[in-house]
Amino acid sequence: MVEVTLRSPLRDLAGGSGTVRVDGGTIGEVIGRLETEFPKLAGWVLDERGRIRAHVNVFLNGERASSDASVSERDRIQILPAISGGADAELLVGTRKGLFVLRGERGRPMEVAARRFGGVVAEFAMRDPRTGTYYASVTHGQYGPHLYLTDDPESEEWEEAKLAFPEDADASVERIWVIHPGESDGVLWAGVAPAALFKSEDGGRTWSLNRGLWDDPSRPKWNPGAGGLALHSIATWPGDRSRLAVGISAAGVWLSDDGGESWRRGNKGLVARYLPEEAREGAVDLCVHNMHRSPVQPETLYMQFHWGVYRSDDAGETWNDVGTDSGLPSDFGFPMVVDPRDPDRAFVIPLTGDFDRVTPDAKVRVFETRDRGKSWRGLGEGLPQRDSFLTVLRQAFCHDGADPLGLYFGAESGEVFGSADGGETWSTVAEHLAPVTSVRAG
Repeated sequence: MVEVTLRSPLRDLAGGSGTVRVDGGTIGEVIGRLETEFPKLAGWVLDERGRIRAHVNVFLNGERASSDASVSERDRIQILPAISGGADAELLVGTRKGLFVLRGERGRPMEVAARRFGGVVAEFAMRDPRTGTYYASVTHGQYGPHLYLTDDPESEEWEEAKLAFPEDADASVERIWVIHPGESDGVLWAGVAPAALFKSEDGGRTWSLNRGLWDDPSRPKWNPGAGGLALHSIATWPGDRSRLAVGISAAGVWLSDDGGESWRRGNKGLVARYLPEEAREGAVDLCVHNMHRSPVQPETLYMQFHWGVYRSDDAGETWNDVGTDSGLPSDFGFPMVVDPRDPDRAFVIPLTGDFDRVTPDAKVRVFETRDRGKSWRGLGEGLPQRDSFLTVLRQAFCHDGADPLGLYFGAESGEVFGSADGGETWSTVAEHLAPVTSVRAG
């Protein structure tokens, strides 16, 4: 039996069943038996030739698949009807008033397919491409942070996961900043405040504290940034589950070569310009704002620092300043994207500074480098270019992995912007949402 997840309106045609189990050796056979069991589905997914209709998306274990793809007992199939006959993009937009699921054409205005966790802060949401499972970090005001997962983000039923400090840690989770897929089946990592790393080995249902980082002797000297003492960036090493890098505000970069059993600092070259010059040498309160690794050249990492944009060519051991005198209007900011296919290409969205956290010159621009940070150029066609004072938060910028690359970001003013051509042109994907905390492509 193969597990099949259906989204509306297909779910309604299947009698309201969001998830069903069906026999079959191929996706086509599975869908055919679905149609036999639920006659109202006939003709909705497969055409007269038995092929998947052009505007229906079928995923096998998180990857797009055709009707002749073979399936086995433990496989999972998701069937997603397109919106308005042409949806090929899904965005998960966390806001201060819940999670919005947007769907539509890449880089074009999208429709709100669902809103979940209304009235509370959806800090972060993502879809694990390996399994198709969705995760959402939600802070319920006085009731604190909670982590949920589901196979269908439109569902009213999300399963709550167990993520908490052990009793002997004498701490409680204040905020879940990020969820990141690991390099082994079932493994995920979570970064939280107060700065700590958690690991799940069962697809996110239960979590354990990484004691190597938590028990580091230097922890009493760690200082919080303006947003708290936060572990917000997790960079795994493609194909190597033993190598990890994490970014902490404001405790710098930490590296592990043994799967998190032990850690060391990776801060050489970072300059804390917010400290008096005489206090910078040997400083440990280093305020990393964002950090990403190139999937195709994992020795290369990019960082947005508190005043400074940096690149590392040796997996985070040392850092090179690529933000000074390189074409950026400001080297202060939070969001960052690295091209998943080109290690020389990255994007940042600068803010004026820590004294005025809005887009510089009252213009909204994304800045791109194609030469590893030697130069940057502003991309703003289709974005507001006058009287625009937007704030884009740390997790509110992403790519969709497509070719050409799709880019999306959201602002605290409630707009979401998108590009389907690597940032050359932009459009407003959604507006009048609540203040945006995170954006991730589903």
